[in-house]
Amino acid sequence: MPEVEKKLGSSPDGLSQAEAQKRLTQYGPNEIAEKKTNPFLKFLTYFWDPSVDDRSGRDTVGVVGHWPDFFIILLLLVSNAVVGFWEESQAGNAIAALKAKLAIKAKVKRDGKWTDPPAREVVPGDVIRLRLGDIVPADARLLAGDPVSVDQSR
Repeated sequence: MPEVEKKLGSSPDGLSQAEAQKRLTQYGPNEIAEKKTNPFLKFLTYFWDPSVDDRSGRDTVGVVGHWPDFFIILLLLVSNAVVGFWEESQAGNAIAALKAKLAIKAKVKRDGKWTDPPAREVVPGDVIRLRLGDIVPADARLLAGDPVSVDQSR
């Protein structure tokens, strides 16, 4: 344990708030970055489907006099894309709201006192406290206490 404490520049008393802020800037937040997609490109993916080629009406236009069929099919494709995009957007908003509401907190020792910052602000060298039923907010080493069994299914 002394080698780990030396390597991380930490102690069982935890880090200072200033040191934790410095490490947060250096290492970044304790979270997996989400990839944002361009909404316009996401909308276009609703037209990128093998079945769309079959229904697109490109063969319908080949025969003179079938333009009304082409426009009806095109209207149906655009309507389908708009509805699908809207539903997926609403589902994404609901998931974002749930994530914000269920944000995980961590018990961290900073400046010798226990505080409750968001788990995304846990940095290397932080001393965290775990109790029965807690969600482990980061990779950790056990300093003291009973052996721990962790459910990794979440």
